[in-house]
Amino acid sequence: MDLEKHAQQPPPAPPLPAEPALRASDADRDRVADILRDAVAEGRLTAEEHAERVESVYRAKTVAELEPLVQDLPAPGGGARPAPAPAAYDAVDPSAPVAAENLVAVFSSSTRKGRWRIGSRTNAFALFGSVEIDLTEALFGQRLTVINATSLFGNVEVRVPENITLRGGGTGIFGNFEVDTLEAHDPEAPVVVINGYSVFGNIEAKPKRGKRVTDLHGRVRKHLGH
Repeated sequence: MDLEKHAQQPPPAPPLPAEPALRASDADRDRVADILRDAVAEGRLTAEEHAERVESVYRAKTVAELEPLVQDLPAPGGGARPAPAPAAYDAVDPSAPVAAENLVAVFSSSTRKGRWRIGSRTNAFALFGSVEIDLTEALFGQRLTVINATSLFGNVEVRVPENITLRGGGTGIFGNFEVDTLEAHDPEAPVVVINGYSVFGNIEAKPKRGKRVTDLHGRVRKHLGH
């Protein structure tokens, strides 16, 4: 009888295919970066640990890569946190759509400098030309700014103030990719990340000596009515 019941049982269902890894969004990266910022401000992370983890945040492509970076830290709202200092950038509506700005130089030059609001993403492309991006007087509407630079027999130069965080990663093939890494003392300072690809060209990003973001805190307080 037992053998007869066993023979009538249906075969086991085949295993379900594994779900693809969920891609991380800019909002996901910002959320994790904010947790890390609070952790270093509270003394849970050293400055070196914070810098290492934040760099991993910007390189993460999936949500699964972000989770281990904060698994040993309190979740947002899980405990009392000190009131954050005014952000070192202008407050803007996070729901407002932001289009990437494209700077293209083909057998020509393209320059972006002066008093202007830089978006979260900027694409720079130089083909036998030159692109110059000067952020020393720019208005940052977000904490993380990403610049994607491509140089083919051309030149892309980025200059930033001395008191922000500057990071980058890229490749130079018979060319040059150089980013002078900079770590701001203020955990609320804007972060600029340069992603680059250079072939027989040059991509360079470094701080501009003597140039500093000096009035962003005041503008934020004025915006908030304080």
